[in-house]
Amino acid sequence: MDYIAEEENGYRYFKNVNGVDYILQYRPTDLLVKQEMGEKVNKELVDSLRDKYGKYLYFNLSMSLNNQELLTNVANDKAKFGQMVNDLAFGMEEKVHLITPVKDTIAMTDFIYPRMYGMSNSTTIMLVYPNDKKMFDQDYLNFTIQDLGFYTGEVTIKINPKKIKNQPTLNF
Repeated sequence: MDYIAEEENGYRYFKNVNGVDYILQYRPTDLLVKQEMGEKVNKELVDSLRDKYGKYLYFNLSMSLNNQELLTNVANDKAKFGQMVNDLAFGMEEKVHLITPVKDTIAMTDFIYPRMYGMSNSTTIMLVYPNDKKMFDQDYLNFTIQDLGFYTGEVTIKINPKKIKNQPTLNF
């Protein structure tokens, strides 16, 4: 986990735009396998879980303003709060995009937004994309986040697909 969290290793990206902190972190397959498997290690289970999680790419997108969840910063405006809850819970596939250099958009498979009700210092969403092998032939991919109402404009994070292709593995 420490290796993945260090930006220089190419799995974690940070950007600050107009006071909003964006952290995009790739979640390697074996990390997800380890989380689900826990202490019960056997080769068949490892292979099964690697197959299950290896079909997709998982990213955590964390966003914060003033070291708080985004919703905390719009709590005084009922209409804005309601719209943001709706966007975060149901509309992220329209707000977040993974795009190749030739402008092909990779369709999001799913996303998970757990409400933390002010108990976290950031809004974190897990984003799931298909593990499309042709993505890895690209020099880079653009991960874009539309403005969520904080006057950031569209935020683009350039990611290296070769790092994902050569992701670290764990010895089980």
